Amino acid sequence: MNFGRVITAMVTPFDSELRVDWNQARRLVDFLIEEQKSDSLVVCGTTGESPTLTEEEKLELFRLAVDQAKGRCKIIAGTGSYDTAHTIHLTREAEKAGVDGVLLVAPYYNRPSQEGIYEHFKAAAQATKLPVMLYNIPSRTGITVSAATTLKLTQLPNVVATKEAHSDFDLISELTANAPESFRVYSGDDILTLPMLSVGAYGIVSVASHVIGKEMQEMVGAYVEGNVSKAAQLHAKLRPVFGGLFNCPHRVPNPVPVKYALSLFGMPVGEVRLPLVSATEDEQRFIRALFQ
Repeated sequence: MNFGRVITAMVTPFDSELRVDWNQARRLVDFLIEEQKSDSLVVCGTTGESPTLTEEEKLELFRLAVDQAKGRCKIIAGTGSYDTAHTIHLTREAEKAGVDGVLLVAPYYNRPSQEGIYEHFKAAAQATKLPVMLYNIPSRTGITVSAATTLKLTQLPNVVATKEAHSDFDLISELTANAPESFRVYSGDDILTLPMLSVGAYGIVSVASHVIGKEMQEMVGAYVEGNVSKAAQLHAKLRPVFGGLFNCPHRVPNPVPVKYALSLFGMPVGEVRLPLVSATEDEQRFIRALFQ
């Protein structure tokens, strides 16, 4: 399964009552495929506010994305949690919904050992025929999936990729040096896309690609084609947006900034659900300045 080089972790549109806006979700899928050139979409990941979506909402979003994409890009369902049994259940339901793969975040909050992490991912992967992308994000989960654990998991036939959202380049280098050739390592942090490509990563699971997806495709494409100088120039040009969407005043958490940014591109997707709060006027002013 090839998920492509630039994967967008899609936000979930809400209406004025903070209900899922199903019509706008369809328009957003089209926008990300046709306008921003996403190769795949992650639906109901962290950027999609998965912690505050009900299971029914998640399953309907999976079905909607598959139906709207109509094969134009791959749909990856965020089905991971800290509960192995529920991860398996939601993964099986996502498979019934017709998605192309699943994203399984490391089990957060309960802080399992590396053996517990391995057994969690193994149980979920063995419960489905779908391709599995692991998701290692220590800043949110409180644990790091070690390179040794990930390499052990690559022995499972449907564990095909990992999203690494951290700056431990020694870990990344160990993965790219020792994983099977078909296994893909993706950056999970926009600003680290080019540096990670330089040590063997394959692509990016991106937030910024909601609004600069074409430019990110150009940057990644330039690097893959061997034009490192052009890729570096594009990285320098895009860096303020990469950083700004995560480091606007008071370090506003994702997806608050990108949801506001989408409204600047004619794609309003509503506010965020508590415990997240919307961008303040100062924060909105900062985000607007990124695109002027």
